Amino acid sequence: MMEKLIITVAPTGAATTREHTPYVPLSPKEIADSVYESWKEGAAIAHIHVRDHKGDNTLELDTYKEVIDRVQDKCDIILNLTTAGGIGMDDEARLRVCELNPEMATFDAGTMNFGQGVFHNTPVFLEQLAAITKERQIKPEIEIFDVGMIHNTLRIAKKGLIETPLHFQFVLGIHGGMPATPKNLMFLIDSIPEGSTWSAIGASKDQLTINTMSILLGGHVRVGMEDSVYYRKGELATSNAQFVKRITELSTALGREVATPNEARKILGLDKLKRNTLLTSVSNIQSQNLV
Repeated sequence: MMEKLIITVAPTGAATTREHTPYVPLSPKEIADSVYESWKEGAAIAHIHVRDHKGDNTLELDTYKEVIDRVQDKCDIILNLTTAGGIGMDDEARLRVCELNPEMATFDAGTMNFGQGVFHNTPVFLEQLAAITKERQIKPEIEIFDVGMIHNTLRIAKKGLIETPLHFQFVLGIHGGMPATPKNLMFLIDSIPEGSTWSAIGASKDQLTINTMSILLGGHVRVGMEDSVYYRKGELATSNAQFVKRITELSTALGREVATPNEARKILGLDKLKRNTLLTSVSNIQSQNLV
């Protein structure tokens, strides 16, 4: 019998703009409201990117904190903060995201061409990020865009910097990464250590196909406007909750129950008390000249 399905919602991302869709949430309030609506439809994890007042990517801790506070006032969803932000972000700023002590944070496991840019994740940076997440008991969501990134992760884990069981997020369909095909998804699943958990993304038009395969194969899923703005061909999704509701209904129809946030915490091995100490006071961070 398969464990319950964990649904992650990625409401904003680094690249989706109002030119792509008028419905993408950009302000802290819009992001938090979208997360809350997605939680009501069955999302257990929210993968958070934040934007500044111009709509550009930012790693400012005050902006993260506003989103966190607004979400926690309404629900118990697991917050997974991006440590990437977007292409070209400063390594020190990326590491500072961990000062907020989220339950989860992204670990993009290698450098790659990404669209028209290069997404830099050097071995030195990855070891620093792994060490900080381990020290702060933050669960890394290991984002895999190509199979070599699995081996990068296993080398770092062998040094004792990432604790098992590992949790992988397969990101398929990005220009510069592995195409979103069933064959590639199966290959990645077969390439990770036994006992690991995994989730998968199919970017753009491949979102629903990869989501459906993940449900059937015992993995977990991510949906949201970070990955696709269309609900179906030619029809924009009007909310992130709309994507989540479809997966909840599909998984239920296929005989697989959807996990609550606390059930997801158990599946992923998260500290049940972590949510009560989710972030360090921003005033303390400022006093340390980290903001």
